[in-house]
Amino acid sequence: MKNIIISLILLFSTQLLSQKKELKLAQKAYNKGDLLSAESIINQNKDLFNSSEDKIKNQVLFLTAKINNDNKNYELAFESYMLLKLIPSMQSEINSNINSFRETLIDKAINESDNKEFLKSSRKLFMAYMIMPETSKDYLYYAASNAINGNDYSKALEYYLKLKEIKYDGIKTKFYVTDTKSNKESEVSEAEYNIFQKSKNYSNPRTENTKSLYPEIVKNIALIYAQQLDKPDKALEAVREARIDNPDDIGLILTAAEIYIKLDEKEKFIELVSQAIEKDPNNAVLYFNLGVVNRDLGYLVESRKFYEKAIEIDPKYEAAYFNLTSLILDGESDIVDEMNSLGTSRADNARYDLLKEKRESLYLECVPLLKKLVEINDNPEAIRTLMNIYGTIGDNQGYLEMKKLLE
Repeated sequence: MKNIIISLILLFSTQLLSQKKELKLAQKAYNKGDLLSAESIINQNKDLFNSSEDKIKNQVLFLTAKINNDNKNYELAFESYMLLKLIPSMQSEINSNINSFRETLIDKAINESDNKEFLKSSRKLFMAYMIMPETSKDYLYYAASNAINGNDYSKALEYYLKLKEIKYDGIKTKFYVTDTKSNKESEVSEAEYNIFQKSKNYSNPRTENTKSLYPEIVKNIALIYAQQLDKPDKALEAVREARIDNPDDIGLILTAAEIYIKLDEKEKFIELVSQAIEKDPNNAVLYFNLGVVNRDLGYLVESRKFYEKAIEIDPKYEAAYFNLTSLILDGESDIVDEMNSLGTSRADNARYDLLKEKRESLYLECVPLLKKLVEINDNPEAIRTLMNIYGTIGDNQGYLEMKKLLE
């Protein structure tokens, strides 16, 4: 029995020595800059290292992180460093390397952002945040912004929700001093501020806090949810929350209105757009949209008023002219149907003549609107419509003028 115990001890001792030997060889290769050999030694001895004590496993993991960082395999380096952060005994040893790794990620992210590689930049900024979350919250915000720029709204939403969870506001203190000779105020660093405010060469030291970014974050969450048609409840909840901090933000009001229109709640849309008009009464687009929705609901008198208001604000608003013309001509089909249903009696003939005049009055009402469209942009559709109207009412000169414009 003693022989067996002694043999096992010898086996474990030999294995431990082998593990230490291979680790030292890998570390030596790394220190010489031979990353390929260092990586090869680790890969060839995976089973050996996996069976080692925690102390050796931790050192292998640390060396792997450094090799991957130097090889620019940042994702793999990130995974290793995140595991190392969970090991209390390794914290003092890895701190400087983690700081250096974070700075590398940030530098690479800035270059990628400059080159419009926004999603790559976003990922690295997120890793920079995760590797040192307490001191890197700004980079989570930048990661979200780059995800937006890269059109990855799902990832941006993930980051914005995290920012909201940690109640990030991004408030920074700015420092200012005034040069006593030039009387010019300049922004300086905090260190400079502490020195300059004691100097006779500078006066009026002051500080100023930047605006909180929290309202913007909540607003962006709302806007992203608003694009997700399958989550209208979350979108509306996010918009309501965003409006607490941004009560006068027309964009949020219109975002809510857009959600309601997608839900086919047109009355609620009208209510919200009307609120937006109170804050921006000279916005022709808002009146135009009210014209469209009121027409959909059958409120034709109101619709016409809104189109006319849009044109009053913007006399070159082509879509408003078109929609107003179409609204006026909506009444034509009923007139034509009744005209076609009449017989040949004296009463029917009298009614026919009356309806014909009514139809022509609709046409004449549209003429100045269509002529304005032609004036604005030589619009071919407006020209053809005018030509048809002139032909119907017997205005040969007008007909020929429009025909010539189409040639």
